[in-house]
Amino acid sequence: MQLSRLITAVDAHAGGEPGRVIIGGVLDVPGDTMYAKMRHLADHGDGLRRLMLREPRGYPALCCNLVLPPTLREADVGLVIMEQTEYPPMSGSNTICTITVLLETGMIPAVEPVTEIVLETPGGLIRVRAEVADGKVTSVTFRNVPSFAAHLGVPVEVPELGTVEVDIAYGGMWFAIVEAGPLGFSVTPDEGRDLVRVGEMIKAASREQWPVVHPENPEIAGVSILQFSAPPLARGASMKNTVVVSTGTLDWQRPETWTGILDRSPCGTGTCARMAVLHARGQLDLNQDFIHEGILGSTWTGRLVEETRVGTYAAVTPTITGRAWITGLAQYVVDPGDPFPEGFTIGDIWAMGR
Repeated sequence: MQLSRLITAVDAHAGGEPGRVIIGGVLDVPGDTMYAKMRHLADHGDGLRRLMLREPRGYPALCCNLVLPPTLREADVGLVIMEQTEYPPMSGSNTICTITVLLETGMIPAVEPVTEIVLETPGGLIRVRAEVADGKVTSVTFRNVPSFAAHLGVPVEVPELGTVEVDIAYGGMWFAIVEAGPLGFSVTPDEGRDLVRVGEMIKAASREQWPVVHPENPEIAGVSILQFSAPPLARGASMKNTVVVSTGTLDWQRPETWTGILDRSPCGTGTCARMAVLHARGQLDLNQDFIHEGILGSTWTGRLVEETRVGTYAAVTPTITGRAWITGLAQYVVDPGDPFPEGFTIGDIWAMGR
């Protein structure tokens, strides 16, 4: 057998959201910070993302995580997160998947009952406490980067929909948040196709009409995720949500490009953004559990642990607690004669024209 590439990865899911974790076959990436490593991959090594996330090795809902040596002395491990259209600075489900894989495969020794890990992401240092019993990770709690609301209740003009009221907040990624009820949604799996189409429209309009830039890193700019918020169905939950993740670039003149997928989990960074909005409105206090339900009914627990500032924004530091399960171990290869070495997309399930 002759191969031009062999990559070892562990597949997992956190609350239903799939996260593939690369644990072998990729050496360190150039860059003196984790953000610089992420930029190097985006600018010079994006073939890895396409190889792992596109067909035939990937699928639209999949995320991928690359474990790297850290660049900061206080960090134990580095992480670059890859999604279908971007490299997010931070992701909750991917953090939970990666920590679970690192501990349950023995890449980082598991200490019972609690293992503490400092994870270096492009968005900043993430301090993690993993509860471990009999070698099994039973929960992961991470202290996220500071989150904050940039705009509350602003009007967004959306073709076909008219004026939609939107909150825009940062939780590790930039979110536009809308109430699902006034748009006719209950946030249930059977609404998936319509949620994606409407969400992509509102997302693109929000990005265009309300530009946002992170005060500490101007390259982290623009709404890239749309969150629908709704009353909960799960017992004890505070709210329910789903977020729309793009699988292609939206073109207003071509409705067939309005294609994306729903985060299957309660969404960690989205929960942080939602809590920041609620706190800014005086509706969520510090040290109060916020149980967020995802579209599958799974729940994660968020909590705001301190107030802080990010540039001119009043911000909060959130924690998220969730759990992941390993679903498989595989070695992905590229045959030198393969006509699709970086995969492909087709318009039946992907956005057109990619």
